[in-house]
Amino acid sequence: MSAPLCFIENGVDGSFRVCPEALDYLASHNEPVVVVSIVGLYRTGKSYLMNWLAGKVQGFSLGSTVQSHTKGIWMWCLPHPLKSNHSLVLLDTEGLGDVSKGDQKNDSWIFALAVLLSSSLVYNSMGTIDQYALEKLYFVTELTELIKVKASADFHEDDEIEYLKIFPTFVWCVRDFSLELKIEGQAVNQDGYLEHALLLKKGNSKKVMEYNLPRQCIRNFFPKRKCFVFVRPVSRDLHTVEHVPEQMLDQSFVQECQRFCKYIHETSQPKCLQGGHIITGRMLAMLASSYVSAIATGAVPCLDDAVTSMARMENAVAVRLASDHYRQQMEQQVVNMPMETRELSDIHGNCEKEALGVFMQRSFKDQHQEYQKQVVSDLAHQYLAVCQKNQQLSVEKCQVLLQSLSTEMHRKLQEGVYTLPGGYRLYVADRNAMVSEYHATPGKGTQAEVVLADFLKRKQIEANTILQAEKKLSEAEKLLASEADKATLMEQVNKAREEELFQLKQLREDERRTNEENLRQMRMKIVEEREEMLKEQEQALESLMAEQKAVLEKGFQEKAELMEEQIQQLKHQEQQTWAGGLVDIIDFMGILRSIFNAARAFATSFIGEPD
Repeated sequence: MSAPLCFIENGVDGSFRVCPEALDYLASHNEPVVVVSIVGLYRTGKSYLMNWLAGKVQGFSLGSTVQSHTKGIWMWCLPHPLKSNHSLVLLDTEGLGDVSKGDQKNDSWIFALAVLLSSSLVYNSMGTIDQYALEKLYFVTELTELIKVKASADFHEDDEIEYLKIFPTFVWCVRDFSLELKIEGQAVNQDGYLEHALLLKKGNSKKVMEYNLPRQCIRNFFPKRKCFVFVRPVSRDLHTVEHVPEQMLDQSFVQECQRFCKYIHETSQPKCLQGGHIITGRMLAMLASSYVSAIATGAVPCLDDAVTSMARMENAVAVRLASDHYRQQMEQQVVNMPMETRELSDIHGNCEKEALGVFMQRSFKDQHQEYQKQVVSDLAHQYLAVCQKNQQLSVEKCQVLLQSLSTEMHRKLQEGVYTLPGGYRLYVADRNAMVSEYHATPGKGTQAEVVLADFLKRKQIEANTILQAEKKLSEAEKLLASEADKATLMEQVNKAREEELFQLKQLREDERRTNEENLRQMRMKIVEEREEMLKEQEQALESLMAEQKAVLEKGFQEKAELMEEQIQQLKHQEQQTWAGGLVDIIDFMGILRSIFNAARAFATSFIGEPD
């Protein structure tokens, strides 16, 4: 993307709309995205800082008046400077507090969208982190009213545990900072400066509660916090700063910008859903559309609803991709039909394994394995259709071969050779030679014995007629010869049935292998998802325990006790996560049985049940 695009347009009436051009661009991007949003009051230099992140002198429009210049949310997608096959998505938001709009709700939605869409949230302010600056950050106190995590009716929106798992890293950038970084005469670093500004006061008065509220919200929602302080980049003419060469800027400002960019590039992680599923550009577009649609209808954006909706679309695509992959691989590898049963089965097994891998990699939040069931069913029917085609080609090839091999016998029969004395023995010898040559011919496929049995059955009347006309054999010899002929035919019929039984046995073996492969890949996916969920829960637990320790040190015993309840709740969630995977696997085994019962019925429709 050579220049930023408007991502979410904010109309003059306060309405939001996702821009089609941005959606089209994101829809073509399947690589993971690291999303960095910047929010803050208007005319505080947000766009300039984002251009530094982009490594560009110009890009996001800066504006040079006291009016807010950026409207809505603008997006700039760039190759990530450190992570290969990742995109860095920079979101520059409309300046908050624009007096020309005078719409506090509009600002709150801008802030909420930035939180929902980003993996790192940069808050940009001017001067110092004081009470005035924190009061301007009132949006953070409204997040639980603007964002729902769960769709279930019994979910309590004041339960901050779930927000801990989904909210981005918080980076506070203080611009035009001119003070010494000292607290009570002691030097502190930028992070220490931020943490000191977020300290709570004791007391229950209204004034104390108002003082603590924004601080408490930041501490609760954003346990991962970082601070950067920037001096003024130039002494004057700040409105033309984008045209000032880097060497003419204050070098302390330049060094801090470089440190800021290094931190964002190195530490900002790909945007993820709960469970560790990484968001791609295409999925980011879906999320944005879902959130904006909810806002447009007057609803509160719900992460659970958005993810469920996105999962339906992504899982449907995963089913199609897996099915297409299987079909393409089978078409490439099954080229010399008819094939033998085991050869075809081996190719199917490899293609099925790859197709399941394609599905597992793309799918997520597949409740009750609904979409995996579709994949298994579709691959089974595709395979059985290939088997049916292979069977039909085998029948046709064997029939043509027998017709060709029996041409000489047919000529002799027409010329009456077999009706001459000794003709029956000649007929049997020619027939045995033809059968031997038939057996010696390779590449007949799965129906060789079945077609031969049918052929010999049709020739039985012909053989009996020649036998009865034979002058050199006595009646007793003819009876023995007839019994021997019937035995030969019965032997071939048994071979045909064994061939059919082998095919059914192979289908059952394919079923067993498919069952094992599905369970193997499903188990791997469950383990991976469980590990990611446990990782999220562990990070949230560590954040809560660190915060609990901090408030205890400051004497907030009551707050620490409330946090202890949340800590125990998280530990209980960890136990449930460990136990959940086994139930899913057991349920899926029942699903596989129902699929293969249907597949077996389909198979016997053209193979037939054994006698």
